[in-house]
Amino acid sequence: MPIILPVDESSRVAEVRRAVAAIALNEGLGDSLAGNAAVIATEAATNLLNHARKGEVCISALSERGFPGVEILALDQGPGIQDISRCMSDGHSSGATSGTGLGAIRRLSTEFDIYSQPGKGTVVLSQIHLPQDRDSGSAPRSILRVGAVAKPIAGEQVSGDAWAMSECGAGVHFVMADGLGHGILAAEASAEALTAFRRKQETAPVAILQNIHRALRGTRGAAVAAAYLDFDAGVARFAGIGNIAAVLAGPGRNHHMVSHNGTAGHETFRFQEFVYPLDGHALFIMHSDGLTTSWNLDPYPGLRAHHPAIIAGVLYRDASRNRDDVCVVVAQIRAKT
Repeated sequence: MPIILPVDESSRVAEVRRAVAAIALNEGLGDSLAGNAAVIATEAATNLLNHARKGEVCISALSERGFPGVEILALDQGPGIQDISRCMSDGHSSGATSGTGLGAIRRLSTEFDIYSQPGKGTVVLSQIHLPQDRDSGSAPRSILRVGAVAKPIAGEQVSGDAWAMSECGAGVHFVMADGLGHGILAAEASAEALTAFRRKQETAPVAILQNIHRALRGTRGAAVAAAYLDFDAGVARFAGIGNIAAVLAGPGRNHHMVSHNGTAGHETFRFQEFVYPLDGHALFIMHSDGLTTSWNLDPYPGLRAHHPAIIAGVLYRDASRNRDDVCVVVAQIRAKT
């Protein structure tokens, strides 16, 4: 699961750098790329202090999404950037710095993206990974990009919210679990749900849900949802128990997916699959109840076209309830080439 570190004083910069370097090495990137990741982490965290006074850095292992690498997502609610293209030029600085921060981050990143609104804040994305050969890779991966943010409630070291994805045929499975309550017992329930998902690899969301329900009988239980994005059929298949929300978001319209009441592992009333068309929907968004369901992408001009990690970061930053574990996953569906 991602690590989210606050950046509110200078000592935090070294903490972020060490965490990023450790994950990069653990992902098998080697000394050179791990060194690049450490430089990016330093620049991103320093920018938060210099320009926003404070913020957070979310660090994720990209192996959770099917390929080794490290992702650095820097988020703030600071003054934002008036002219991003100018700020990307080396030598430009709005403070007493050399002005090489964003330029260095972009040069050293395998993938880079940035979204900013004056007065509302900035989200900067950097991914460092080995080159991915799209031509020889799987069809689902060439169609889909995924971003995610997850964080435990304040005061807990582990989160009861967890998610996983898996390619299957011409599509991709997503599962999310929200263990009842918080802390270690909630985390154990959600971890058991993901273990059951990976062990069986069923194709139908209802079958996945039923397997997870049986696996969670010895735990405190969880809200669980399973989705399958079937690119050949052009549909999303979804089944849920409890308060995991899922939305197919397109310009001007959203399809909110239906979950039934209950708790996986304990009392459930109905397992049912719902099918939704993917046509015209560029985003699949799934989240726990740590995120308010009243979020809206319309006040963020151009956000839908950005990397899904940026979108997940904006939703986490601006729509978290701040009184629960939170997990949000965004899958961006790109047109077939």
